[in-house]
Amino acid sequence: MATEADVRRLCLAQPGVTERTSWDQPAWFAKTLMARIWEEGVLTVKTAEREALAGTDPDTFFWTPHHDRSPQLVLVRLAKVTVEELGELLEDSYRLAGGRGA
Repeated sequence: MATEADVRRLCLAQPGVTERTSWDQPAWFAKTLMARIWEEGVLTVKTAEREALAGTDPDTFFWTPHHDRSPQLVLVRLAKVTVEELGELLEDSYRLAGGRGA
């Protein structure tokens, strides 16, 4: 089970990532938004695999109508992913957010 502390540690380990608030929640930015806490226990990340992730594991990956206009954003229930899986999601999100070396 991953936690918000894991999110913070993994995000800030990426070169150039900064933390600030977005919509009154902790958020991490590379060139653009990389990840943001949506609500307690739920993280927003960027992915090119949103449909596939939500289609294969809707208990873990989902989105709300708010996210319909942003097809790269998916919500992740942190309690349903391992720290290793979270790391992979955040690496992909970092790349899509324009992180260095992307």
